[in-house]
Amino acid sequence: MSWQAYVDDHLMCDVGDGNTPASAAIIGHDGSVWAQSANFPQLKPEEVTGIMNDFNEAGFLAPTGLFLGGTKYMVIQGESGAVIRGKKGSGGATLKKTGQAIVIGIYDEPMTPGQCNLVVERLGDYLLEQGL
Repeated sequence: MSWQAYVDDHLMCDVGDGNTPASAAIIGHDGSVWAQSANFPQLKPEEVTGIMNDFNEAGFLAPTGLFLGGTKYMVIQGESGAVIRGKKGSGGATLKKTGQAIVIGIYDEPMTPGQCNLVVERLGDYLLEQGL
């Protein structure tokens, strides 16, 4: 399966009631884009560095916030070294780190944070099981 198929079929999927993430991507730890939805924001190198720093040192992004394509998200609970969750108004983002990649989902209402978490973390867990 291509990386784009993972994004199209497993991240941008309908989670019920027609709810899908607003955008999604799979990127390498170095920030290289493996696949993304059409409207996923272009990440800046310093944003990827901040994300990786937070995965390596929990709480790194808490004082400054999580930035994705220049949009700031307040960092909320996550899982140290594995998941970063951000909130902005009625939307937010979920990031799951795997051995080689970061799976990212960005959502807006009516999708709920829990629905986005489920979609992103499920794919991330699968990739981890595959050694990716």
